[in-house]
Amino acid sequence: MTGMIKRILDVSGKYKGRIYGAMFLSFLKGIFMKMPIILMYFIVTAFIDGTVTKKACIYAAIALVVSVGIQAILQYLADRLQSAAGYMIFADMRMKLGEHLRRLPMGYFTEGNIGKISSVLSTDMVFIEENCMMVLADMMSYLFSQVIMILFMFFFDWRLGIASFAVTGCMILLGRRMVKSDLYHSGQRQEASEIQTQAVLDFTEGIGIIKTYNLLGDKSKELTKSFENNCRVNLGFEKAHMPFSMGVFLIYGLGTAFILAVSSLLYAKDFIELNFFIGILLCLFDLFVPIKSFYDQEARLTVMSACMDRIEDVFNEKQLDDSGTQVLTGSNAPEIEYKNVTFAYNEKDVLKNISFSADKGTMTALVGPSGGGKSTIASLLPRFWDIKSGEIMLRGTDIRKLPLSTLMDNISMVFQRVYLFQDTVYNNIALGRPDATHEEIIEAAKKARCYDFIMELPDGFDTVIGEGGASLSGGQAQRISIARCILKDSPIVILDEATASVDADNESYIQQAISELCKGKTLLVIAHRLNTIAGADNIIVIKDGQIAESGDHNDLMQKKGVYHYMVNKRAVSTGWKN
Repeated sequence: MTGMIKRILDVSGKYKGRIYGAMFLSFLKGIFMKMPIILMYFIVTAFIDGTVTKKACIYAAIALVVSVGIQAILQYLADRLQSAAGYMIFADMRMKLGEHLRRLPMGYFTEGNIGKISSVLSTDMVFIEENCMMVLADMMSYLFSQVIMILFMFFFDWRLGIASFAVTGCMILLGRRMVKSDLYHSGQRQEASEIQTQAVLDFTEGIGIIKTYNLLGDKSKELTKSFENNCRVNLGFEKAHMPFSMGVFLIYGLGTAFILAVSSLLYAKDFIELNFFIGILLCLFDLFVPIKSFYDQEARLTVMSACMDRIEDVFNEKQLDDSGTQVLTGSNAPEIEYKNVTFAYNEKDVLKNISFSADKGTMTALVGPSGGGKSTIASLLPRFWDIKSGEIMLRGTDIRKLPLSTLMDNISMVFQRVYLFQDTVYNNIALGRPDATHEEIIEAAKKARCYDFIMELPDGFDTVIGEGGASLSGGQAQRISIARCILKDSPIVILDEATASVDADNESYIQQAISELCKGKTLLVIAHRLNTIAGADNIIVIKDGQIAESGDHNDLMQKKGVYHYMVNKRAVSTGWKN
């Protein structure tokens, strides 16, 4: 148990002093909580000795009121220190987590970990800061108070001290087994919460498809199943915990009765005096309360420990190495160059010996069957993943030797699936270059052909759009994302054909916006419509993770290979002629 408390202290950082301060204040509060018993003991002793006075009773009453007031003040101060520290600690931890996630490879986010991240942020961290930090100092106070109560028993009689120590030991032994059991079930409890979170995310994200195909019943059953599983696991936690909790309560009751019997026997045998016997009776029903209260809170700490395990799992995910220090300089080398690049996903090679180069201001198109590796090749350039072997060069410098910030400053990306933040249109565009002037943002919007429809929105550029751009059409959201890239003005543009899934009206505007974006840029295009890349400087055909052939349109048509087959197949299906 103390090890669990130490885990929180280890992550407290600069706020550790506040928690130690709260523990000290709780210790003092624990002492003052015993003041009524101590005062009562001295008053009863005075009665027995016949030395009690009215003044002594008045002083005792005043001392009692003062001790209660001091307890309230100490509790208030301890709560201020520990609860505020909890929120501060996890505010900082959330910022650290965000920084850590920013440096993880994209593969981590595509392996079903979104539910885990959401659960860590919305469940694990919230549970600790709301349920555990408020009792942390109190739990240490319980331990101090139990020691004090045992010392009281030794003060009255050494045999009572040994008996009290033995009962406390029995509660600790059972408590240790309870902790072990609860730790196991706490892990299951938090995993079930993660599964439920992922199920809710999947259901809400796919609600459109679910409704379209009338799958509400089936998908609702899956969601309901996750709720039922979470309920079952939580009930299992309580069922496993309850026998131990009842056992601790039973030892508390039997231990109290045992101490009463021992003290009565000692008094009957004249081993202790009457005033000591009365003092024992005053302490008796509070004797094992601290250790019992300690284990009453134990379930919270075991859940906290499971939460900390999951938080640490995310932090232990290996980051992309960002130790590069080289500076990009003008060079006669190609703007982009892949040298024998092999990339493995889950230990399986999905790209093998990819080699090509692109000079400044040229257009390189990646074409081929779906699932061949086109998007993966493009995603390696901004280091969404790191390669297994080979080199990816930017103006003659290995991208792994560049700071990630430098690399990303040189690359803009436009994908079919656009994500806009729940913020104003202005701020969504300004994301491309936060220090841009108002005039530059307006100009970028005009070049992206989105100025006119923005001005028709209720508040123009100050209109708050829904999360993910939900309040805009797909074409409108795409043009805002292009405006963002135009504002960034990076020399390299990765383009996943942005017009592949938009209507004809928006396609014209988007093509114009892309033309503005691509002026003078080096382009790496993931091609879906072959007619849009016929003029590319280099067309690379990707099949089964390898380069099947490459060259310009005319060269590839003459080779009568994969590209020739794809063009002719498209010509038959669409009537396009090259």
